[in-house]
Amino acid sequence: MSTENEQTTAEGVDVFETANDRFKRSFGSWFWGSMVAATLVHFMVLAFWPNLTASDFSFVMDDIVAIDLPPEIEIPPPPEQIQRPANPVVTDAQIDEDITIAPTTFEDNLPDDLPPPREEGAVDISDQPTFTPFTVAPEVRNRQAVGRALEREYPSLLRDAGIGGTVLMHFFINETGELENVLVAESSGHQALDDAALRVAQVFEFTPAMNRDQQVPVWIQIPVTFQTR
Repeated sequence: MSTENEQTTAEGVDVFETANDRFKRSFGSWFWGSMVAATLVHFMVLAFWPNLTASDFSFVMDDIVAIDLPPEIEIPPPPEQIQRPANPVVTDAQIDEDITIAPTTFEDNLPDDLPPPREEGAVDISDQPTFTPFTVAPEVRNRQAVGRALEREYPSLLRDAGIGGTVLMHFFINETGELENVLVAESSGHQALDDAALRVAQVFEFTPAMNRDQQVPVWIQIPVTFQTR
C-alpha cells in the first residue's frame, strides 16, 4: 500500500513526490490565473477610474505703459564757504574808569506811541470794564489784610467739604487809588464763593495807576482764590 505522495514505477521502485515537484506541476495554473486576474484589475481601473484633466496654467501679460520722465532739475552749486571771523585782538587803548552813564529820566525819554491821558469831563468808565491806557499798573498795598479776609470770608461749609475755587474779579480804581467798583468777571461755579469774593474785594487797597506822569483811573483783573490748606 502507498500513500498519496508515494508513486510506484514500472520497475517496482517506490518514488516519493516532494513539495517542489508539486509546485512545478502547478506553476502553469498559477501563472495564467495571475495573468487573467491582473488583466481584469487593469480593465476595471481603466473603466471605472474618473477622467483626469490638466489644470490651466496659462497667464496673461499686461501691456507695458510708457511713463513720461520728469524734466531734469538743475541743481544749483553749493554756497561759498563763509570765512571765519577774525580772532579778537586785545586793544592797548586806555579807558578812563571815571566814565559814568548820564541819569535817565522819564521826561527826557517820553514814548511817542502812547495815547494821551483822559481829559477832564470825559465819559465815566466806572460802570463797566473799559480799557484805559497806563504806563504804571496799580499795586496792592495791603496783602496781609487781604489774606486775613480770604480766611474770614471763606464759607465754612465749603471749607469743611474741601471745596475751593477761583473767582476772577474786575476792579475799578480811580485817580487817587481808591476802589470804586468791583464786578465778577468769571464765576468759580459756586455762588457762595462768588459772594465771598465780592466781600473780600472790598478790602483791597491800591496805589494809583500812572499814564506817563499823570494818575489815571483804570480797570484791572485779579483772581481771588479760596483753597483749603
